[in-house]
Amino acid sequence: MQYLPLVLGALLFWVLLIRPQAKRQRELRGMQESLSVGDEVVLTSGIYGTVRGVDDGDLQVEIAEGVTVRVARGAIGALKVPDTEHEHDTEHEHDTEHDTVTENDLPAPGEKGNE
Repeated sequence: MQYLPLVLGALLFWVLLIRPQAKRQRELRGMQESLSVGDEVVLTSGIYGTVRGVDDGDLQVEIAEGVTVRVARGAIGALKVPDTEHEHDTEHEHDTEHDTVTENDLPAPGEKGNE
């Protein structure tokens, strides 16, 4: 009976911390194993790229036009989700005509701007 709080604490620790982490690891491993050519990915270093080749333990990832790097499957952190929210939204397109800054808009050297 005196070990009941210790056992309940260990069970709670397992349910709240260890089990969810193991599930995330399984999902990540499954995603890394299912990668195919053409998938857009994010490396764990934060670099975005497109899978151009698949070998046993590594991938060829194009990070810029004509620049391909070889990375381990474990370096893939996530699949890039396409941004479809604004793809067909023409009503809220950004008007860049009014965002242009010219030399006339800038203060002269030594002159303070509008603060």
